[in-house]
Amino acid sequence: MPQYTYIEALLFNAQMLMRRNLSLFFLFIVACAALAYKIDDDPFSVLIKKMQDYTEKYPQEKVHLHLDKPYYAVGDDIWFKAYVINSQTSKPSSISGILYVELINEKDSVKQQLKLPLMDGISWGDFKLPDTFTEGNYRIRAYTQLMRNAGPEFFFDKTIQIGNSWANQVFTSTKYEFSKENNADKVNVSIDFKDKDGKPYVENDVSYDVQLNYKSMAKGKAVTDAQGKINLSFLNSQPALYKSGKIIATLTLPDKKKITKEFPVNAASSAVDVQFFPESGNMLLEMPNKIGIKAVNAAGLGEDIKVSILNKDGLAVTESATEHLGMGNFMLVPETGQTYSAKVTFKDGSQRTMSLPTVVPEGYIISTSSNEENIVVKILISKKFVGQGELRLVAQHSSNVYFTVKTSSQKQVAVASIPKKDLPSGIIQLTLFSPANLPICERLVFVNNGADQINTTISTSKTSYSPKEKVDITLQASNSSKPVQGSFSVSVTNTASVKPNEESESNILSSLLLTSDLAGYIEKPNYYFLNKDEKAQRNLDNLMLTQGWSRILWKNVLSNTPPVTRFQAEKTMQISGTVTTYGNKPVPKGKVSLFSSSGGFFATDTLTDDKGRFVFELSFTDSTKFIVQARNEKGRKSVDIKIDAVPNQVVTRNKNTGDIEINVNEALSGYLKQSQNYFDELTRRGVLERSIVLKEVNITEKKNPAKNSSNWNGAGNADQVITADQIKNCMTLSQCLQGRVAGMIMRAGVPYLMRNGGQIPMTIMVDGMNVGSDFLDNIVVDDIETIEVLKSVGTTAIYGSNGAGGILLITTKRGEARSAASFFAPGIITYNPKGFSLLRTFYSPKYDVETPDNRSDFRSTVYWNPHIVTNESGKAEFNFYNTSETGTYRIVVEGMDLFGNIVHAVHTYEVK
Repeated sequence: MPQYTYIEALLFNAQMLMRRNLSLFFLFIVACAALAYKIDDDPFSVLIKKMQDYTEKYPQEKVHLHLDKPYYAVGDDIWFKAYVINSQTSKPSSISGILYVELINEKDSVKQQLKLPLMDGISWGDFKLPDTFTEGNYRIRAYTQLMRNAGPEFFFDKTIQIGNSWANQVFTSTKYEFSKENNADKVNVSIDFKDKDGKPYVENDVSYDVQLNYKSMAKGKAVTDAQGKINLSFLNSQPALYKSGKIIATLTLPDKKKITKEFPVNAASSAVDVQFFPESGNMLLEMPNKIGIKAVNAAGLGEDIKVSILNKDGLAVTESATEHLGMGNFMLVPETGQTYSAKVTFKDGSQRTMSLPTVVPEGYIISTSSNEENIVVKILISKKFVGQGELRLVAQHSSNVYFTVKTSSQKQVAVASIPKKDLPSGIIQLTLFSPANLPICERLVFVNNGADQINTTISTSKTSYSPKEKVDITLQASNSSKPVQGSFSVSVTNTASVKPNEESESNILSSLLLTSDLAGYIEKPNYYFLNKDEKAQRNLDNLMLTQGWSRILWKNVLSNTPPVTRFQAEKTMQISGTVTTYGNKPVPKGKVSLFSSSGGFFATDTLTDDKGRFVFELSFTDSTKFIVQARNEKGRKSVDIKIDAVPNQVVTRNKNTGDIEINVNEALSGYLKQSQNYFDELTRRGVLERSIVLKEVNITEKKNPAKNSSNWNGAGNADQVITADQIKNCMTLSQCLQGRVAGMIMRAGVPYLMRNGGQIPMTIMVDGMNVGSDFLDNIVVDDIETIEVLKSVGTTAIYGSNGAGGILLITTKRGEARSAASFFAPGIITYNPKGFSLLRTFYSPKYDVETPDNRSDFRSTVYWNPHIVTNESGKAEFNFYNTSETGTYRIVVEGMDLFGNIVHAVHTYEVK
């Protein structure tokens, strides 16, 4: 046995050293010999310095939202707390001062957007769910402008279900079955239609349209049977292309009212995608290779399979099976002159033979294993590269280099044992560099280190309480036995109505430490934090093996290539722009004045710089309207004002396909019943806001087809007027307008004009109200009187920025005429930017013991507080009152301190 030498690992991030007080000394054992290494004398130190400088120069951020509940009902409020961290330091971010949080519907359209101020990396807010919402799978997305440079993969993007019992007349349930017909996948669908009391809608007409990837695959009409059911089917000849979509069905009620429902088709075939992942990227000849397996069905969920590895003679050389959520691994030593394939057996007994990754004759492998205390790293070197020079191994987390060592390549195996206690929590990226200082292979491992997490204890004065009784809570926070001052969010729910799914729920640990650093959909992310046994650790390593990705582009670091930076970090809110002459030349030293009368009169002014630029830094709430006035240096008003506008973030398709629930109302039936009781009680008290539905009014003797229009240009003064007669045979409004308006295209039900390159959605106005660009298919076609199309500058100019993408003015048969006139002098424009959203306070009732309140309390969220701050002793106290319902109450605490230490903790108590 050779004699091994200890090599001191180097730590380059002093800031992280101070934060975690880590002692990073590692044992690196080399099979032949190990050489003492001083990085300052080696060219490799230049690369590491570049890495450090690159990370500091181009920082990134992560965001997590703590929600008060895992799902909701129409009429609820979605309460949330935002935690934003600097990816490099893992501390609360001071880079951005503004956060955007969006509620996105199943059509991938933003229904609500909140703009929130960030203070020390935290903020909070809420979405109110009006009764105009339909049930479905919604998404909550959060990001800063800086995060947009890295792309949507870095955003917080969570799928939630919103049910509808309060404002719903038709309840549905959908089932899918798959079969084969010739070479196509056949999908058989059954849909049940029932009323709120569970009674079927019998012999009602239904029209439907099946759309996969926005392409119509089947249309038809049906009549519900005695159980309120219809059956339909469609063929999918290209399951690899058309994987998912939706069914739009319109039910005609006995009173001739039409109700349109959408049903997700989250799987359009029974196909299972199987992939194989060599441990370090390549499968090497004559070397022991660990090969990861990942099998995913068409719905995006892992599906367990069995695998038999065959050589070219058809003989099985090894067998394996996935262990958890379609993931597993097997070992293979490819022999010279052999080829290999995988025979996969699926759960229905069917089999498919697949190719394995190509065998590479020479290369390197980083192989890892783990025990309770250490990460064991083996570097395997092909014979060709033995003795070719020194290799370097680098370990980094969130772009911070934690250690680097070099070793001789005189033997084929080198081994390192790295203590987990000296590494931060999260994904550790191991990279091996060649003698030419080029990255040659990588491997990801996960570490869950309690040293950088907060320990909390939640104390209640009793173990069980009575309904409506006051509950006093003491929260104690510490880290390494020292008190912690931090900001915590607390949610309390009754598990009798809000049933948690702990393995599938996202929390601050799974979000910031795991899913934010992995590409694609992660199924049941909290499973890896709930379970600490050996099996769970193997499954977590299989996740790293099959779904890991590199957040560091070493080639950019080596070449000093900066990342694409289209969006600057927003420190404060600004109104900025450029003043030019009519000839588009900048106006220097011009006076720019800003006025607003929203919430009181406000005025300020500034001067333009040499490029005609001006900037106002101020804070204002949403719906604040401004007037911007500009004059040149001589006081003349013949100037143009161009306001800077940051384009909205594109809504990408939902990556969390496995979280989509086909039958939302059915899945949330217990919760919807509870929420219905709550809404009924509020209605009896007269404190519930509901939309007013007007009955249809038939209008006759119309000389001007758009006489009731709210067109600011005057009724009928449009580029095109479409009347009710022209669209009466259409099922959806987007279908009606497709091909009817010259130069207009539809994408996901949103209209765009090609004159703008199809980039800016058209504004939709219904009876004078701006309802959003994605509202078309929420409008019943039979209710429409006219649609006025405004495309040209002459018709859209009066609407200012709202007319940038064109306008569709929709006048309904029950609408009333509204008109407005506007005149703007030269050098004056109006501006209505997105301001900060108003923050609301969660209502927590107080019950007086001496004068009991006998009214029922059916709140589903018992208590929500987004900002509980612990004192110097790490202590905080708060209290609330239980509802009328008995059950097991669940207290969820999440939080963060100034050093970026985080916590997720759960405590329960009984109400009897």
